[in-house]
Amino acid sequence: MEELLTLSEAAQILKVHPNTLRLWDKNGILKAVRIGVKKIRRYKKEDIEKFINHKNGK
Repeated sequence: MEELLTLSEAAQILKVHPNTLRLWDKNGILKAVRIGVKKIRRYKKEDIEKFINHKNGK
């Protein structure tokens, strides 16, 4: 099963403000998975790692 991170956890890993992640999700830069009735954002750990590697040119 894939590991999902909260908005805060993902923001800490990426060293950005949570609002930045919300904007990236809205603009399709780093998409969140929506969970439950309240559509809470979660980020796939794999997607975060890929984003970091891409950003660092790996």
